[in-house]
Parts: sequence; structure tokens; C-alpha cells
Amino acid sequence: MVTDPAAPEDAPEEAVYDLDADLAGGVVRALAEGRAGRVRDLIQPLHYADVADLLERLSPDERTALLDVIADDFDADVLSELDDTVRDEIIDHMGPDDLATAVAGLESDDAFHIIEELDGEERRRVLDAIPGAERALIEEGLAYPDDSAGRLMQRELVSVPAYWTVGRTIDFMRADSEGLPEVFYDIFVVDPRHRPLGSIPLSRLLRTKRPIGVTDIMETEMKLIPVATDQEDVAFLFRQRDLVSAPVVDEGGRLVGAITVDDVVDVIHEEHEEDIMHLGGVPVDDLYSAAVDTMRSRFPWLLVNLATAILASATIGLFEATIEQMVALAVLMPIVASMGGNAGTQTMTVAVRALATKELTSTNALRVIGKELIVGGFNGILFAVITGLVAWLWFADPTLAVVLAMAMIVNMVVAGLAGTTIPIVLERAGKDPAIASGVFLTTMTDVIGFFTFLGLAAWLLL
Repeated sequence: MVTDPAAPEDAPEEAVYDLDADLAGGVVRALAEGRAGRVRDLIQPLHYADVADLLERLSPDERTALLDVIADDFDADVLSELDDTVRDEIIDHMGPDDLATAVAGLESDDAFHIIEELDGEERRRVLDAIPGAERALIEEGLAYPDDSAGRLMQRELVSVPAYWTVGRTIDFMRADSEGLPEVFYDIFVVDPRHRPLGSIPLSRLLRTKRPIGVTDIMETEMKLIPVATDQEDVAFLFRQRDLVSAPVVDEGGRLVGAITVDDVVDVIHEEHEEDIMHLGGVPVDDLYSAAVDTMRSRFPWLLVNLATAILASATIGLFEATIEQMVALAVLMPIVASMGGNAGTQTMTVAVRALATKELTSTNALRVIGKELIVGGFNGILFAVITGLVAWLWFADPTLAVVLAMAMIVNMVVAGLAGTTIPIVLERAGKDPAIASGVFLTTMTDVIGFFTFLGLAAWLLL
């Protein structure tokens, strides 16, 4: 249920579970009218993720006005939910001191996510304004590689020695509740060198009698995650093992942090968003970027596509004399290239996703390639019959129909082959297959499609 921003101001506030356009419009109107109290009344019931959503919907001036109104009650968790461009605007408006105060109240993993985006000088100023203990944790986390488990983990966790009992563990958590993480799912049992021996789900701990030792109820089959593990591999592990949390260890095997499922969900979202952007030739999500910045980020990829288009056009130019003698070729040749490109994109999309989820590996790569060749061949035959009949009825030339049909079969097979092999080759070369697969695939299907169709036409028709 959503609070109605148009309702009388003395109406009782109701729980807000989602952000709708009416509420956002109510905030905008209240800001325009200078009704700060009304703005605070509308914002107060919102979850911090909804506040972040609201800030993204507003114009830059409206964001600044809203931040000024809610400055005293600003929830730092909002920062971790914002688009990078919007967050940069808000951080600039807050200043280093206010940002340091906000970051100091966050879990370490969320603090990493915010501070790692700052440039060198601004990062130093913010860190200097954070209290010593929190600053040490953040600086240690920032020393780990980008997009690694060390950046993803939260340093706050609950660990107990192996000789403790369930009762002592519960008493410890109650006595030191201020030092506990805000959200955690497992308690880790460690040896004297702080290496994890096992984990205990909270539900099991609460169901167990106090005198029983923690080693009697702990799970010893844990998947320890090294701090340098890539976050994509962490997400894959959580999905494969249905984990809600996992311990992170340093090179010496000592427990240094824990990763929880809420952070992994964010990673999955980020990685999927990144792949979608790359498949479209967009380096980053630029929805909230300025027009000039968006233009600059998209220009290089468009330039690459222009170069590939020129290559395809050069292939057509080789058969200029052939096309001049038979205009029907110019009418029909886009069909071959288009069908090959679309078929290849279907195959490439499946292959890129399978590589990302580790379903396509060296073990089954040849089988998958073989399958796509068969699919391309059968589809090529079916569409060869359809397009051949269309060409025959259209131009009353059976030989032209045969040429189109043969070119269709060749290009559909090539599309199936290229759609699987290009992502695999790029992945083996250490490149992200989502970034460059599309442009290579389009170039190959266009060039081979035009060359096959026009070459066969020059051989059989002229």
C-alpha cells in the first residue's frame, strides 16, 4: 500500500512498500511550494531504497532541494542504492565531512562500495574524517583488488572459539549486541589462529540446549572464499550451493570477513546489467549522464561499427559490375545478411549467457558448437525454401531463387558457427565476450553473406 500524496495532511500515514509516480509528484510539488514539512512527511515512511529511487527520478535541482530538506535525517544506506552518476552528484553536494559521517555508520561492504568510487584526493579527505577504527577497516578493504571477494565482504561478523558452548555464545551476543553486524546468518567457529573450523546457522544455535559445545553442532563442510576471488565466481558459488553467507579468508587461511546473499544479489544484477550494456555497445549505464558525456562514451563503439560497415560495403563493391547487370541482386542481398545476423545474434546471446553462468566450458564446447551448426543448417534449409520461393515469384527467375537459397544456407550455418565460437575465443583470450562478440559476428555474417550471394550470382547468372 502506498501513501497518497494528495491526501489531506492530517490523514494517518500508512506503510509504504513501493514508490509510485503519484508520491514522486507529491514530493516535487511540495518542494516547488517550499513546504519542507510536507516533504519530510512524505519521505519519512519510505525505505532507503525507495528514497534512492526517488532521488534518481528528480532533476538535479530537485535532488539538491530534497537533500537540504532531509539532511538531518538522511539515511546513509541510500547512497549504496543509487546510480553511480546520481551518487556522484549527491556526494559532491554533501561534502567530505558529511559523507564521512554517513559512511562511518554503514556496514563495511557498503562503505567500500561508496568510497572506492571516489577519486584519490576526495577519497583521502573522506577517510581522514572517519574515526580511526572504521577508517582502518575501510583502508584494509580498499587494498583488495576491484570486484573481488575482499571488496564484497563485510568485515563485521560473529566468530567464537571452538571450546565455547551454545550458552556462552548466546550470552556473548547479547552482551555485545552493539558490536554485532546489523544482519548476519551464521556464526563461525575458529581455531586459535583465527582459521575457520565450521559454521553454525543461527536457527540451529537457537534450537540447541545451552550446555552443548559449538563444535558438536557446527557444519564443517564450508566453502572458504579467498579474498582475491572474482565477484562473478562468488555469485556463481552462491547460486550453485544455495548459500546465504560464506566465510572469506586471507592467504594464510585466517577468517577476515563474510559475504551475505544480499550483496551477491547486487553482484548478479550488476553483472547482468553490464553484459546487457556491452551487448548493445554501451560501455556503462549512462541514463543519468549528461548528453555530452553520453555522446563521448558511445562514439568509439559507433566508430568501430562504421569500420565494419565499410568492410561489408567494400565486399559489395567487389561485385559492382555484377549488381549493375542485375538490379534484383541489390534488392535481395539484404535478406541474406539480415537473416544471418539475426540467427547469429540468437546463438551468441545463448553462448554469452552460458559462459557467464559457467554452463559452457571446454568440456561441452564442441558439442554445443556441433548442435548450433545443425540448427543453423536446418534453419538455413527451411528459410532457403521460403526465400527461394519468394524470389522466384517476385522476379520469375528460378536460377536467382537457387542462388538466394544456397547463400541463405551458407550464411545461416556460418551464423551458428560464429555465434558460438566468437564468444568462446574471446573468453579464452581473457576478454569479456559480451563486449566485442556482436561487432565481430555482424561483420562476419554481413561479409560472408554478401560474398556468397554475389559470388554465386556472378558464377551462375552472368
